[in-house]
Amino acid sequence: MSKVKYRYNPETLSYDKIDKGYKYYISRASIYSLFVLLVGVLSFFIYPHVIKSPVEKRLERENHQLLAQYDVMNKKLDQLELVLDDIELRDENIYRTIFQADSIPNSIRRAGFGGVNRYQHLESMNNADMVVSTARRLDIVMKQLYVQSTSFDEVISLAMRKEEMLRCTPAIMPISNRDLRRTASGWGPRIHPIYKDKRMHWGMDFTAPTGTDIYAAADGVVSRITVGKISSGYGKRIEIDHGFGYKTLYAHLHDFNVKKGQKVKRGDVIGYVGSTGGSTAPHLHYEVHVKGKKVNPHHYYFKEDFTAEQYDKMIQISTNSNQTFD
Repeated sequence: MSKVKYRYNPETLSYDKIDKGYKYYISRASIYSLFVLLVGVLSFFIYPHVIKSPVEKRLERENHQLLAQYDVMNKKLDQLELVLDDIELRDENIYRTIFQADSIPNSIRRAGFGGVNRYQHLESMNNADMVVSTARRLDIVMKQLYVQSTSFDEVISLAMRKEEMLRCTPAIMPISNRDLRRTASGWGPRIHPIYKDKRMHWGMDFTAPTGTDIYAAADGVVSRITVGKISSGYGKRIEIDHGFGYKTLYAHLHDFNVKKGQKVKRGDVIGYVGSTGGSTAPHLHYEVHVKGKKVNPHHYYFKEDFTAEQYDKMIQISTNSNQTFD
């Protein structure tokens, strides 16, 4: 039961009973309602920033776990890149070197992806820098793996054709020269016998009587036979394409023993020594080309069974000569 309240009346010097009407109760109810509403509004806006909901706590845990996984992934990528670098080093300096395959430049091995931004859809994510960086590293590693896989496919193919490659590699002198007496002039700058000026001699010269047999240095296909003008250039010459990037050239011939398109084996007689073209005496001018570049032929005498002393003597004879025959 509610207590009755009185108010002192100084005029009558007595206490008058306070009569609470409906307005009193309405005003009090309004005050309480406003207070409750104010507390509710403040709680609605402040509570989420002070106290995390179960969903937020779960998402926060998942976010921390994802960041930890990205960190682990990047560390594994570091290890993977080190392993790939070692494999690429072996591939370049051992496997591709053994089989004389062209080098694969780093600009291809580590090429990125140009054009459209592949990572635009990731840039709006939280921790976008880490996500985009990891995605980019993964793409580059995948590209490296693809290039390396392709390289190994090529090396395997070359390994399976190694025996054929050996047969097609120039490996003997083009004329019989066991005593080395026919070695006349080698690779390098020489005095031209006709013009008497110093010119680069792109092969080796072997002196021999007209009609001496000339041998194919390796298996291949006769790709060119040129009669030429007797007074100029290489004169009568034969070119053989051995495949695997090898070609050989035989110049100043007296006559041919093969036809264009004919397959030849190492040691087959392909022609005969002469003095056609820009030549001053019967001899054979011999060149070796590797992947379109002329190289010193004395690096390609594998099957002559020379002793070390004979090989050194052959190089010395060809080097000391100061004038060519063509």
